[in-house]
Amino acid sequence: MSELPTGLSIIIPCHNEAGAIAPVLDQIERAAAGLSMPHEVIVVDDGSTDGSGTLIDPARFKLVTHAERRGYGAAIKTGVRASQYALVLITDADGTYPNELIPALVDSLGDADMAVGARMGASVAIPSLRRPAKWFLRRLAQYLAQRPIPDLNSGFRVIRRELFDQFKHLYPEGFSLTTTITLAALTSGRRVEFMPIDYHPRVGTSKIRPIQDTLEFLKLILRTVLYFDPLRIFLPLGLVLILAGMAVGIGSKLILGRLMDVSTVLLFVTGVQVLVIGALADLITRRLK
Repeated sequence: MSELPTGLSIIIPCHNEAGAIAPVLDQIERAAAGLSMPHEVIVVDDGSTDGSGTLIDPARFKLVTHAERRGYGAAIKTGVRASQYALVLITDADGTYPNELIPALVDSLGDADMAVGARMGASVAIPSLRRPAKWFLRRLAQYLAQRPIPDLNSGFRVIRRELFDQFKHLYPEGFSLTTTITLAALTSGRRVEFMPIDYHPRVGTSKIRPIQDTLEFLKLILRTVLYFDPLRIFLPLGLVLILAGMAVGIGSKLILGRLMDVSTVLLFVTGVQVLVIGALADLITRRLK
C-alpha cells in the first residue's frame, strides 16, 4: 500500500443511534476544528432501522451504509477502507466518550503506534453487572500480554493505519475488534499509550450481550495470545498437569499406601504432551514472524 497522506480519519460505527448521533457529530466537528492536521469524519451506518442514516448531513460528513447489520467490527473495517489518511480515530455514536478530547488523544499518540482513551477518569459510568467480567478479562489479558492494560477494549482510540492494516486478518466482525488490536499490538511489541478519560452514560439501549459477548471476548483473548505467544498458555497448563500428576501419585502413596498408576501417568503424560504442543506452536509462530 502506498504511503497515505498525513491527516486523521474519524470513524463512527452507528447502529440505531437516532437519539445520539446528531449531537455526537456536532461535538466531534467542534473538537476536530482544533486539530493541527487535515481530517475527515466517516459514519458507517450498520443496518440501522431507526432512521439514523437520515440524520447525517452528507455535506458535512461522509456516510457509508451497510444494507443490513454486520457488526461493530465490520463497521470499523468498512470505515477504515473508506478512509484516506494515515491516522485513524474511532469513537462511538452513543455519546459515551468525551469527544472533546479528540485533539488531546491525537497529541498523546506522539511516536507510539496507538493511543487509547482508558476509562479510568473521575467519572466512569460502566454498569455494575459488567464490571466483574471486564475485570477478569483485563487481568487475564495483562497476564498473557505481560504488561498492564488500563483499558482492554475502549472504543475511543487513535491508531496508525499501518498498524491497523498489519493485523486486519485477525479482526472479528463483532465487538471484539478493539480487544484484538490491543492484544495484537502489545504482544507484538508495538508501543501503546493510554490516556485517562471519563465515560458517560449512553443514550439509548446498549447493544452489548453480557454473557455471549463476554465469552466471545474470552475466546478472542486466548486465540490472539495463542497466535503471538502460545507458550504463555501451554507452559503453565502443562506444568500444572505434571505437578497434579506428581501430587496425585505422592498423595495416594502416603494416604492409601499404593500408587494410583493410571491417574498419575495420565496427568503426567498429558502435561508433557501439552508442553510439546506448546513448544511446536512457539517454533511455528517464531518462524512465521
